[in-house]
Amino acid sequence: MSEKKKLLFLCTGNSCRSQMAEGWARHLKGDLFDVYSAGIETHGLNPNAVRVMAEAGVDISSHKSQNISEFGDLALDYVVTVCGHANENCPLFTGNCKVVHVGFQDPPAMAKEFTDEEDQLDCYRKVRDEIRAFVDKLPEGL
Repeated sequence: MSEKKKLLFLCTGNSCRSQMAEGWARHLKGDLFDVYSAGIETHGLNPNAVRVMAEAGVDISSHKSQNISEFGDLALDYVVTVCGHANENCPLFTGNCKVVHVGFQDPPAMAKEFTDEEDQLDCYRKVRDEIRAFVDKLPEGL
């Protein structure tokens, strides 16, 4: 049996997009990957990300916002940056780690355009579903 590949999703604050990606990848591809997420900074777990993931049947409520520096000793196979800032500020990884950028819109920024809570949550749902579509196709695209 082959060893699972180590996959880390990286964004600016590890609060929303990378957390959703980690949740989807664990849920859908946990047989192929050991999955992690981190941020260039830590901003805490976004409650709206938790809420819309729960609507889709994926519980990320126990996730913690982690800094990329916490993964220094882990030999990663893949790092997927999910926002432009993380892509531009992505640290160098040793070994055979492959870095791939797949950018997604920032749900909190999108939600600022709306006053209605459901409209705001729809921004999170849209990105959640786009991330799921990307994760569904893994390991293609890596």
